[in-house]
Amino acid sequence: MKNQTEMREFVLLGLTNLPGLNHFLFPLFLLLYVTSLLGNGAIITMVVVEPRLHTPMYFFLGNLSSLDICFSTVTVPKMLSGFLSEHQTISFAGCLAQLHFFHLLGSSETVLLAIMVYDRYVAICNPLRYRLVMSPQTCLLLAAATWSISFLHALMSTVMTSQLQFCGSNLIPHFFCDIKPLLSLACGSTHLNLTVLNINAGVLGLSSFILTLFSYIYIISFLLLKVHLRESRRKAFCTCASHLTVVSLFYMPGLSNYMISSPGFPSERDMIPTLMYSIVTPVLNPLIYTLRNEEVKTALRKFLNRKLFPKRTQIK
Repeated sequence: MKNQTEMREFVLLGLTNLPGLNHFLFPLFLLLYVTSLLGNGAIITMVVVEPRLHTPMYFFLGNLSSLDICFSTVTVPKMLSGFLSEHQTISFAGCLAQLHFFHLLGSSETVLLAIMVYDRYVAICNPLRYRLVMSPQTCLLLAAATWSISFLHALMSTVMTSQLQFCGSNLIPHFFCDIKPLLSLACGSTHLNLTVLNINAGVLGLSSFILTLFSYIYIISFLLLKVHLRESRRKAFCTCASHLTVVSLFYMPGLSNYMISSPGFPSERDMIPTLMYSIVTPVLNPLIYTLRNEEVKTALRKFLNRKLFPKRTQIK
């Protein structure tokens, strides 16, 4: 179908239209972005350099940190530049690219979190077969499947959005190009786009969340009924609590944002869920996993000691 779009560029209205508030929001989100880069970068470094962390669990954790860095980078730099300028314009091609990568990375994280709970299920409930089930080949296959499924989802959303006709306002009531605000500007029917959006949200988001929820119900039941060593139970609960916290912070606002029946007209209140899972959650993930995970904290201390006190480390 031929693209009937008449718009050459859009104007992002951002989080607020109050100039004074923009001067406050710029350093706040800059701090959050830098914290996300440093925290997730530290996790990736630990997973790469520390041999003790060369396990499936930390392989997926490193993938999660990589996704978080890219996920934030898709939206935050453009949003930060918008705080410093009166009119934040974006080309039609740039808008579609931002939409594509946002959904590619967001859906990848959705699938990856479900894979991570499967990894915990095997490790806790079937530990004798863990190395066989979660072999390096299996981990690579699961990672490749994550990217493939997410790419198809993002490609479908991008292509369908590109075929819409935009002939009225070019003001996007959001801080980045997303499907819902773009649908509110379309002139023609958006019923098919909404149907595909709801199906994708249900298949990827809701099914992954339900799978994760029931998996944790089984894991917790297994720990309470069949694991009698208090230390083993405490360690398993600690690991699961970290992942369950991340899942809740990501899934809840994401599902509330995309399980919709009409495009509506996004308000500042509607942007809060997007801010949560695209900016705030990538900042909290490294803190959650580091503060509640003794192996990561030990690896971080060893890495810092080698960098800050290399001679002392060599003497030891």
